Amino acid sequence: MGSGRHPVDGLCVAVDVHYFSSSGARTVAVVAGDAAFSQVVADRTVVVPGVAPYRPGEFCRRELPPLRAVLHGLAGLGLLVVDGYADLDPGGRPGLGSHAHAVLGIPVIGVAKSAFRTATHAIPVLRGTSARPVFVTAAGMPSADAAELVRLMAGRFWVPDALRRADQLARAVPPTVLQGSHHLG
Repeated sequence: MGSGRHPVDGLCVAVDVHYFSSSGARTVAVVAGDAAFSQVVADRTVVVPGVAPYRPGEFCRRELPPLRAVLHGLAGLGLLVVDGYADLDPGGRPGLGSHAHAVLGIPVIGVAKSAFRTATHAIPVLRGTSARPVFVTAAGMPSADAAELVRLMAGRFWVPDALRRADQLARAVPPTVLQGSHHLG
């Protein structure tokens, strides 16, 4: 990566997970052929009936199974973008993105909407005309390259369109409608 161009080999996927009060979760993957997510080629949705309860410091145990479920069978992954942090401090304490990178073996960019007190290394990125930054971390690629990719991602709003779309789709439809559905779009 460099010189203003950011090639990524393979599909680029932005994901989000919405948890139901009944202990299940709906996970959405927005799939594009480029790192800017300028042309979305598919949305994938999976409902996972049971997920681990939230435990401080063990978020990845709850989040990774639904992420793996929505990515299952999706060949040619080159980049994953998650709503959250790749690592949690300058020493590299792993966050969701680092755990996903270790499992999937592809670069992962963490895009967080709020500052995390120990993530002083996260790069604040202003997008469009927003005065509010997103906080970018990465696993498997330089953080500066990840921040530039996030800055260039499609959308004129604070959060890149692909992550906004994943969040909206994950929250939008009642779980009974989506059960058993693995591909939309």
